[in-house]
Amino acid sequence: MTTTTAIQPRTPHEAAPSRMQTYRYEVRFLTPAFLGDAEQSGRWRTPPFKAQLRQWWRVVYAAQAGFKPGLEAAMRQEEGLLFGNAWLTDGFRKSLTRMRFDKWQQGSLRAAQWSSLSTVTHPEVRQAVASDLYLGYGPVVLPRGAQRPTLKANAAIQAGESAVLSVAVPAQHADRIEQALALMHRYGTVGGRSRNGWGSYALIPQEGTPELRGALPVRDWQRCLELDWPHAIGKDEKGPLVWQTTPHADWKELMRTLAILKIGLRTQFRFTTGRNAPQPEARHWLAYPVTNHSVGPWGGSARLPNQLRFKVRALANGQLVGVIFHMPHRPPPAFHPNRTAVEHVWQQVHAFLDAPAQKLFRIQGPKP
Repeated sequence: MTTTTAIQPRTPHEAAPSRMQTYRYEVRFLTPAFLGDAEQSGRWRTPPFKAQLRQWWRVVYAAQAGFKPGLEAAMRQEEGLLFGNAWLTDGFRKSLTRMRFDKWQQGSLRAAQWSSLSTVTHPEVRQAVASDLYLGYGPVVLPRGAQRPTLKANAAIQAGESAVLSVAVPAQHADRIEQALALMHRYGTVGGRSRNGWGSYALIPQEGTPELRGALPVRDWQRCLELDWPHAIGKDEKGPLVWQTTPHADWKELMRTLAILKIGLRTQFRFTTGRNAPQPEARHWLAYPVTNHSVGPWGGSARLPNQLRFKVRALANGQLVGVIFHMPHRPPPAFHPNRTAVEHVWQQVHAFLDAPAQKLFRIQGPKP
């Protein structure tokens, strides 16, 4: 049973007072998280989690709206009322969603304590690559003259660290918020390089907060390409585009496995051009930019995030599994996407992940 409190309007534009529902979760990190503060060091902060809640709320909204064309206008209106905005014609609003942690201290993992992970072989690199450097490049660096990677910043949040997160929302929005929180628990990651599995966390309900459950928001992956923002997890004739690794004893070996998988699914697409290519090749549609393989018409500032995301989950026996899932969407108009080329690339990626040699299996069932 959730707790309730009353609040008062805070601006002339806000609605009448409404009942609030409050949820409490222990946030426990399963892999190190690179959450930068003002000094770019890891620290417990609510903004990344509020951004996560907002992103998954959109996914829930789109699914409930049946993915109908033009849903964005109504969604942005309701999103602005709930999470705050500076664009609605009837006036800006502060967020009606409140979050706080029971602690705000810096992460316990210091740069001097960083232990480099096992290496992996990359067919396009002469020497073996540390898997933490490959998956975490940016927050993880190899200083000039150093033999092993380390943290770029002073600290990171270590795997196993936890804090209690309180979330308060107006009662009339509770249904979507609860479903969004369930999706955060199952698929959410925060911080630098989080799409590669860093910053994976679990939400553990506290003090009477209900268990996390809800429908899995899936849509035919080719239909997902009708919209240019991540609004659903894709599916094909075999089921949801969600794969899971075999169990691992610790996060370090699991991250190495994810590094091997990512190298394999990327390097199956071989480049025939170098810098300033006249047109994109297949691998460019996975993510952009690519080191030493730019596309002339796209320029040097274009960014295309990978639609394939990694997540680490904990099993009841304490072991960890890696989850790979695809949230398909059309690349932004600035990339002048060739739909046939994009579909062909992702068909190859799906086939790669389905191959028995990868030791992955498709996750079935309606639960998120």
